[in-house]
Amino acid sequence: MSTTALTSRVQVLGAPGDRHDEILTPAALDFIGRLDAAFAGRRLELLAERRHRAELIAAGGPLDFVPATSAVRNDPDWRVAPPAPGLLDRRVEITGPPERRMTVNALNSGAQVWMADFEDATSPTWDNIIGGQLNLLDAIERRIDFTTARGKEYRLGDRTATIVVRPRGWHLTEKHLLVDGRPVPASLVDFGLYFFHCAQRQIDAGSGPYFYLPKLENHLEARLWNEVFVLAQDLLGIPRGTVRATVLIETITAAFEMEEILHELREHSAGLNAGRWDYLFSLIKTFAHRPDYVLPDRAKVTMTAPFMRAYSELLVRTCHKRGAHAIGGMAAHLPSRDAPANQAALAKVRLDKEREAEDGFDGSWAAHPGLVPLCREVFDSVLGERPHQLERTRDDVHVTAADLLAVHRTSGPPTEEGVRANIAVALRYFDAWLRGHGAVALDGLMEDAATAEIARVQVWQWLRHGMIDRDRVAGLLDAESTALAHEQPRALTAAARDIFVRTALSGELPAFFTPDAYARHLVRRPAVAVVHHS
Repeated sequence: MSTTALTSRVQVLGAPGDRHDEILTPAALDFIGRLDAAFAGRRLELLAERRHRAELIAAGGPLDFVPATSAVRNDPDWRVAPPAPGLLDRRVEITGPPERRMTVNALNSGAQVWMADFEDATSPTWDNIIGGQLNLLDAIERRIDFTTARGKEYRLGDRTATIVVRPRGWHLTEKHLLVDGRPVPASLVDFGLYFFHCAQRQIDAGSGPYFYLPKLENHLEARLWNEVFVLAQDLLGIPRGTVRATVLIETITAAFEMEEILHELREHSAGLNAGRWDYLFSLIKTFAHRPDYVLPDRAKVTMTAPFMRAYSELLVRTCHKRGAHAIGGMAAHLPSRDAPANQAALAKVRLDKEREAEDGFDGSWAAHPGLVPLCREVFDSVLGERPHQLERTRDDVHVTAADLLAVHRTSGPPTEEGVRANIAVALRYFDAWLRGHGAVALDGLMEDAATAEIARVQVWQWLRHGMIDRDRVAGLLDAESTALAHEQPRALTAAARDIFVRTALSGELPAFFTPDAYARHLVRRPAVAVVHHS
């Protein structure tokens, strides 16, 4: 490791847990300290720029492709790096939190890739964060086999999925880990601990350190990630370009900078993903103050909506123009014992995946191992023996700024059923999240934080523009709170309701529910801190 002089004070405030010392080693903490010293300041500047831009758009400012970066878009010659080992064929990717059972099931699922999700599918308790790192280390070392108290065995098979880690977004901090008395950016904690312990192990196993990057809003935030990768590789003596990262295009502003994002990461790029539910959340949130951007019930906004079609087709065209993989959205349906309901749900999944494969996507996401065979069958029928369809450059696609923002073509008033559904799903998700679960089965779907975000910002927007009555919302909130308490005896109903009130019924709209809820409810501060000097 580089011996560049760096003086920092790293404090671990999280309560010690079983085997935590295997992850929180002095050398690993020193590595986190170096990343923090190099990038924490620039992160704060970029977050300030986010807030400023959001204020301009809320006040009626324009959103368009960036004139200053037109040279990048107009240069026909540049390409991203070729696919790395284990990332050539990505026709089915499974996602989920890196908890122990999910780790084994996902790696054995038959999917080509597993996205180990420290972000929207993980409630960021300290045990979940460090436990997830331990599970990844154990999986790579093939020592993750275990038997439950009921005697069910979990064993890794011979062929396992390629691991791709999604760290938390730039907007979050890890308050259980301080450098010089200040919380470390959560992105750097999740990335840094995995990279430090597993990068070389993955290379030795014929794979590599691969990542999904969430919530980016522009190419400058991608540039910061690229600088993180460069320094991390240099510090550990790993060849530059070994890291690969797929960026989730899940903010409306990033949709206007897809080529620039690929360009910033090009030696480390593994493509783009259509993070469609967070994308919908971002669009509603970004334009929540504007009456001409009001969408109908969440269930009525599908991928066939014109503005969503424009987004997904532009993503495929952009990726294939630059030699990058385009990965489709989530199939969130859960297999059901109700045969007719299961058949109907699988038919919807099939139609969605057929649309993606026919549009040119190289692969797609599934939330449950039971959906992997269906997704594989659909993509097999289009790809055949080919690992991808990068040759389909989709030159027929021409998307304008107006196309990406054509919300008016899908507009409509909310229904009482839609309002109630948003309140119900947000409350139930918040409760599960408070109890340590970030991926939650709700109404036959595997939901993560994105669903709760859409639900609460829609309620805020509808109230803002007088489309629903505040007293009626209060009544529905009372009814759903009572129902939750009856359904789940251990429910943290009061705290879940408090999160909803703070994030959906307040005068100002919080950008995310997670930072405040995390600080209020998930941060635990023991009396004695472990201190490491580096």
